[in-house]
Amino acid sequence: MAQLFLSFLVITFTICSFAITVESRSHARTYVESQCKSTRYPDLCVQTLLPYVSKRGLPSSQLQAQLSLATCLSTARFTKVYMNMVADKLNETSNSGDYQAMEECMHQMNDGVKQITQSFKELQQMGKDGYQKFLWHESNVQTWVSAALTDATTCVDGILGDGISDREKAMIQARILKVKQLASNSLALFTRFTSRYRASHGIKIP
Repeated sequence: MAQLFLSFLVITFTICSFAITVESRSHARTYVESQCKSTRYPDLCVQTLLPYVSKRGLPSSQLQAQLSLATCLSTARFTKVYMNMVADKLNETSNSGDYQAMEECMHQMNDGVKQITQSFKELQQMGKDGYQKFLWHESNVQTWVSAALTDATTCVDGILGDGISDREKAMIQARILKVKQLASNSLALFTRFTSRYRASHGIKIP
């Protein structure tokens, strides 16, 4: 009888713990969804930020922008690696026209990776070196991330040669599309961070 009662307690505790975990996860997701409403791709935003939610809530608005930008940078780097592989294959088949188109696309992606890297470093400095430089950092990040978006769009438009298989085209386009979406979300989260920071510190745009 005592053993049966003990088993009942264990089962009850397990069920309660599971319910608390589910409720906690549900609450975290709801909270992240509210933070991602300002983005153009909220589902991707939730997917990006949800793993970083702790019991104390979501990271600061600045860190949210950093996490989104870091994910964008990582995705862009992996995309560049895949494109290098496709370009090497095209080069081996002596398909010069398609190889040149891919090479130009890779050049755009290289620029994009550099711009996102610069933006990430700039974002990390914001608020650390005085209010006077805040607007300067803000302008740099907006300019570089926007340029990375343009580069990604230009890259996609130039890789429609016949030498690239449909599967490879689809893979490249899907990867670059994700880079664009992450960059767009990063800009939205960054804008929310800078707006809040300027308002709380009395920084006015000239």
